[in-house]
Amino acid sequence: MTRVSCPVLRSRLTTAHEAATHIGPGDNVGMSGFTGAGYPKAVPVALAARIRAAHERGEDFRIGLWTGASTAPDADGVLARAHGISTRLPYNSDPTLRDLINTGEVDYVDAHLSHTAQQMWFGFYGRLNVAVVEVTAALPDGLLVPSSSVGNNKTWLDQADRIVLEVNRWQPREFEGFHDVYYGTALPPHRRPLQLTGPMERIGEPYLRVDPERVVAVVETDAPDRNSPFSPPGEESRAIADHLLDFLRHEVRAGRMPPELLPLQSGVGNVANAVLAGLDDSEFTGLTAFTEVLQDAMLDLLDSGTLRAASATSFGLSDEGVARFMDRIDAYKGRILLRSEEISNHPELIRRLGVIAMNGMIEADIYGHVNSTHVMGSAIMNGIGGSGDFTRNAYLNFFLSPSTAKDGAISTIVPMASHVDHTEHDVHVIVTEQGLADLRGLSPADRADRIIECCAHPSYREALRDYIGRAKAARPQARHTPHLLDEALSWHQRFVETGHM
Repeated sequence: MTRVSCPVLRSRLTTAHEAATHIGPGDNVGMSGFTGAGYPKAVPVALAARIRAAHERGEDFRIGLWTGASTAPDADGVLARAHGISTRLPYNSDPTLRDLINTGEVDYVDAHLSHTAQQMWFGFYGRLNVAVVEVTAALPDGLLVPSSSVGNNKTWLDQADRIVLEVNRWQPREFEGFHDVYYGTALPPHRRPLQLTGPMERIGEPYLRVDPERVVAVVETDAPDRNSPFSPPGEESRAIADHLLDFLRHEVRAGRMPPELLPLQSGVGNVANAVLAGLDDSEFTGLTAFTEVLQDAMLDLLDSGTLRAASATSFGLSDEGVARFMDRIDAYKGRILLRSEEISNHPELIRRLGVIAMNGMIEADIYGHVNSTHVMGSAIMNGIGGSGDFTRNAYLNFFLSPSTAKDGAISTIVPMASHVDHTEHDVHVIVTEQGLADLRGLSPADRADRIIECCAHPSYREALRDYIGRAKAARPQARHTPHLLDEALSWHQRFVETGHM
C-alpha cells in the first residue's frame, strides 16, 4: 500500500532511473542521511549508473554532494566508485570516498555540522540544484513524515530548485510524532533567541514541509538503513569508562553538577558505547541526552530507566538495535525526539543546557591540542562532524582514546599534534585507559605534566618527559609552551616507519 497520500505528490510517482534524470552534470545535490540512517536508497544507485554511462561516452559527469553527515555504501560509496563526486560536505566515513578525497580527486569541505545549514542559507556554498530526501510518508496535505534522521533535510527541501523524494516503507509508519522540526530560523540581523530550555522541549513541528511544485519525482522504496555493528567493550574501553565515571562522581560531590548530571552528548564508536554502558551499571539515574546520534547503548539506558529521555538528529543502531527499537517503538515515543542538526548541534542550546560532551580523538599533544580528523596531519579520516560544536560550547567536555594505536607502535599522546581540530583553549579533560587529565585552569606547562603522567602509555612517558625537558632548556625565554619544532614532527614519522601510512 502506498504511503504517498498527497494527490499532487502521488502524480509524481516514478522509477529511480527516471528520477535520476533530473540530476545533471555539475549540479549541487543535497541528500538526506546522517550516520547511515535516513539516506536515499534507490536514486543514488540509479544516478551512479547514469554517471558511469556518461563516462563511457567520454563525458564529464560529476556532482557536488552535500548531506547531513555520513551516508552508506549505496549512497556515498556507489557515487564514489563511479567517480561522480566533485565536492563533498560536511562529513564522510566511506572508505572509497575517503581515498578519493586524500588523492585530491574530490574536494572535501570539512565543516562543523552546526554551520552547514546556516552557511547554505547565507549563500556561502552556491546554489542547491537538487534535493534527494528520504521520508517515511507523504500525508494528504503534502506534509512529510521524516524518517530515521533529520540532518539538513529541512534546509535542502527549502533551498533546492528541484526535489526528489524517496518514500521508504521500511521506515516505521509509527515515526509520526517522533520529530521536532524548527522553522523559525531567521538570518542576521533578524535572529531571535531559540526558546528551548530543556532537552525534550518542542519548538517546532513533527513534519517536514515541501513545496509540491518543486517536487519533480517521488520514488517508493522498501530498504533498510545501513546498520553498523558495535563490538562489545574491551578492556581498554572499560578502563576509559571507569575513569570518566569516577570523575563525574567527583564533580557531583564537589557540587559542580546535580546527581542526575547534565544532558549528555556522546560521539559514535565503541569507546562511547562503553562509557554509556558504564553509566547503565552506575548509581546515576534520571539522565537526559542532548546529542547527535542515538546508539544501541542509549536504547539500553532508556530501557533500564537510567536515561529518562534523549534528543538527537539521527539513529546509529546495529541490526539488533533496530529490531529492538521497532519492537518497542510505542514505548520510545515521547522519550526520543529527532531534530534538525542545526538545532541538535546549535551552540546557543548546547551552552544553555550545559551539555557534557564525550568525543573520540586520533591524538592529543602534551599541551591539550586535539586532532580528531587527520593522520600525519594530511590524510583525512572522517571529518570533524559535530565534535567542535559540542566541545567549544559544552559545560564540560571529554576526549577519549586508548593511549596507543597499531598494537602499541604509536603513541596517541604526542609532543605536537599533527593537525589541530580542538585547541588547548577548548579542551577540558583527556582520558585514556591509563588515566584522566583534568586540564581546567592549568597553564601549558602544568597541562603537559598532567597529560604525560596521567594519560600517556608507560612506554612513551620517559620520551615525552625528555622532550619537554630539552625543549625548556633549548629556549629559556620561551618556556610558556616549549617546543622543539623539528623533533616534534618526527614523532609522527612512526606511522611511516611502521608501515601504517
